[in-house]
Amino acid sequence: MADKTQEPGGIHFPFPFTPYPIQKDFMAALYQVLEAGKIGIFESPTGTGKSLSLICGALSWLRDFEQKKRQEEARLLEAEATAAPLSNGKDPLLLPLASQGTLGPPKDPAEPDWVTQFVQKKEERDLVDRLKEEQVRRRKREERLQQIRHNAQLKYAAKRMRQEDEETERLLDLSREMLAAGSEPEQLASEEEELVLAEYESDEEKRKASGADEDEDDLEEEHVTKIYYCSRTHSQLAQFVHEVQRSPFGKDTRLVSLGSRQNLCVNDDVRKLGSVQLINDRCVDMQRSRRAKKSIAEEAKPRRRKQEQRTACPFYSHERLQLLRDEVLVGAKDIEQLVALGKEARACPYYGSRFAIPAAQLVVLPYQMVLHAATRQAAGIRLQGQVVLVDEAHNLMDTITGIHSVEVSGSQLCQAHSQLLQYMERYGKRLKAKNLMYIKQILYLLEKFVAVLGGNVKQNPNTQSLSQAGTELKTINDFLFQSQIDNINLFKVQRYCEKSMISRKLLGFTERYGAVLASPREQPRLAGFQHFLQSLQPGVTEAPAAPVEEEEAGAPRPASPLMHIEGFLAALTTANQDGRVILSRQGSLSQSSLKFLLLNPAVHFAQVVKECRAVVIAGGTMQPVSDFREQLLACAGVEAERVVEFSCGHVIPPDNILPLVICSGPANQQLEFTYQKRELPQMMDETGRILCNLCNVVPGGVVCFFPSYEYQRQVHAHWDRSGLLARLAVRKKIFQEPKRANQVEQVLKEYSRCIKCGQAEGMVTGALLLSVVGGKMSEGINFSDSLGRCVVMVGMPYPNIRSAELQEKMAYLDQTLPRAPGQAAPGKALVENLCMKAVNQSIGRAIRHQKDFASIVLLDQRYARPPILAKLPAWIRDRVEVKATFGPAFAALRKFHREKCGSS
Repeated sequence: MADKTQEPGGIHFPFPFTPYPIQKDFMAALYQVLEAGKIGIFESPTGTGKSLSLICGALSWLRDFEQKKRQEEARLLEAEATAAPLSNGKDPLLLPLASQGTLGPPKDPAEPDWVTQFVQKKEERDLVDRLKEEQVRRRKREERLQQIRHNAQLKYAAKRMRQEDEETERLLDLSREMLAAGSEPEQLASEEEELVLAEYESDEEKRKASGADEDEDDLEEEHVTKIYYCSRTHSQLAQFVHEVQRSPFGKDTRLVSLGSRQNLCVNDDVRKLGSVQLINDRCVDMQRSRRAKKSIAEEAKPRRRKQEQRTACPFYSHERLQLLRDEVLVGAKDIEQLVALGKEARACPYYGSRFAIPAAQLVVLPYQMVLHAATRQAAGIRLQGQVVLVDEAHNLMDTITGIHSVEVSGSQLCQAHSQLLQYMERYGKRLKAKNLMYIKQILYLLEKFVAVLGGNVKQNPNTQSLSQAGTELKTINDFLFQSQIDNINLFKVQRYCEKSMISRKLLGFTERYGAVLASPREQPRLAGFQHFLQSLQPGVTEAPAAPVEEEEAGAPRPASPLMHIEGFLAALTTANQDGRVILSRQGSLSQSSLKFLLLNPAVHFAQVVKECRAVVIAGGTMQPVSDFREQLLACAGVEAERVVEFSCGHVIPPDNILPLVICSGPANQQLEFTYQKRELPQMMDETGRILCNLCNVVPGGVVCFFPSYEYQRQVHAHWDRSGLLARLAVRKKIFQEPKRANQVEQVLKEYSRCIKCGQAEGMVTGALLLSVVGGKMSEGINFSDSLGRCVVMVGMPYPNIRSAELQEKMAYLDQTLPRAPGQAAPGKALVENLCMKAVNQSIGRAIRHQKDFASIVLLDQRYARPPILAKLPAWIRDRVEVKATFGPAFAALRKFHREKCGSS
């Protein structure tokens, strides 16, 4: 039964059970941030019900906001009906409407009063008309959704429509077969011709032929105030949707899940293309073909069935999309449920979910779709006046940097140049002058990009050896000057690529020449072109051109390299101070690359915070928060007073956690895993001895994190030679984190099975999992209860300080951000913060619910430094015990686990 929690301010938060006190505080703070239109940084440890707090807090605010808005609309309409003035110009309730541009600018003192009154009355009439229209639309939508909720027959309307379409198509095929099997039609007398039925086309078919079959105006609605909930992965989004379904808001909230075409497409012919870019391009081509008018000549041409399937998507139908859109809005559905619904209705889930966005109250989507402006626009996402909640936001800045950083290889540059040159040679006489001009400019850019790496576009990149190797870092302007392309307007070239869709044309051209059978006269020339294209693919030997069916059945074909290079060209239009270009020369041209590195993620986040009513970035471990304040929000132009921080403790009792910093091992070896010392044999031996002692007193599972895969491999090999590995194996079965993602699930299953079987048989052992910070096990994996009774951090996972990218980022921050008195330089603080973010994510794998317990062991004396301790999560930081020697640390661990195992 849902519990209704009332805060001192009179706010009701429906909740599926009695919330924890920290959840009440979380919801109240979230409500105030949304109400005041601020930017919130919220930290709530995993296991404290953060998702439910976000759902119930945010949707409670939206419920109250919509209620206030309707009350204000009713007041305005009532005032209009009684001919009373709507406003004296000072009514605070009209301020939101004025901010949306509904009410005009303040009175100009030079204007006569009658002009001002006329303008004001007109604006008031327009406002009332708009409110009336909105009420009608809302009423229609609510009636439609209520019908679907309560009328089971409507839910199967799409299925009936699909069956009718299939039956019609079957009968048409039979008719065509009969006509094809018959003899030549009998010649009729002129007076009999008029008795013969003319070719029939229904109104719907005529609309399809003219490209107006889908009246998409019916599918578009006014955008209502909504909440965009973003997270990192589809599994996290699906988990959030399931929480909404179980919450008191589950039945009444209009929720839409968004995803890519690759996740949502239900057309098997398109899905099997594999590549995200190829799927996108095929879908766009199908929509363009659907809208384009068919000429009489095209109608007369006989076409193969396979070609007909490629011209229009059978899942894009106006009526079925309407039904799917409404079905999506009726109940909360995750991506998998949306796909299943689309298959049943034979309607496209990708477009169906997009058409449901305007009327939705809660939109659930990967945060890449919100953080990238072009993707937002393509998906129909409008942020003006809306609320954005970014969950799992600990790596938000890295995500923004990654989305807008682009790398192109020498092989891709040469391949794109060759393909575009062949395209121009074949169709040059049919192109307009401007097209030719821009194609020549793109060819020139590609040639210069290869030249700046030290190569030549006319030679095979695999066999070109570069005279100099190494990495060179340039500002954008310096790179443009060195490449001799500073005289070309890249903004115009970028706009041309977008409008002309040259990369898609080029993809179609290369597909045709690679897969379509040519006439005997053309075959030698096409074979030569195919051979040349294959010679540019690294590691690919000569092979005959494969038919489309065979090619699609195999591995996904790569998208056009020019599509990828367009992203690099767009990145070069970034302001000079916000990015750098890295020239990486690696011996051969094909292995060398040009990479654009974004230094200032705030430049892309600024548009989000500027447009939105409120933004909340939340996570289980948001420390150190200073990064978000200084590097992201302050640089995005957010005033300090608009930022609100909220951090809560854990729901577990304080004595259910034992965090220890151990400064030396059993042999009194000082623990400091610096790059210079960590590979010393005595350091690796001491680490092994500590783990042997821990495995003797810790029941169940022990998860040990190393700074890198390479160091984990070195330590494992050393223990194997010294016999420490055999000693460890006596107490715990040893598992290692695999490098391949597809092997992670199997390792976790074996690890879990070993622990559960050991407990069932009364054994003391369990398992030891050797993992890597920043690897597959350090984020998103749940080591609750006996799966993670102890988490061990070996050393501090500092990033590679020698990295040219990191050094440039540090220099950028030192130049951009002010240095606070008594604080480290911004560049040095960045390195420490990156390290501690990785630590916090790893140790957060244990303690997943209120009754869980675990010990956390930090093996490095540097953890004892106050600036480092301050960057641990508050619920751990307040309990940390620093042990200078190993004896007291071991005694504390043994006592903790004996007491906890006895009580449990």
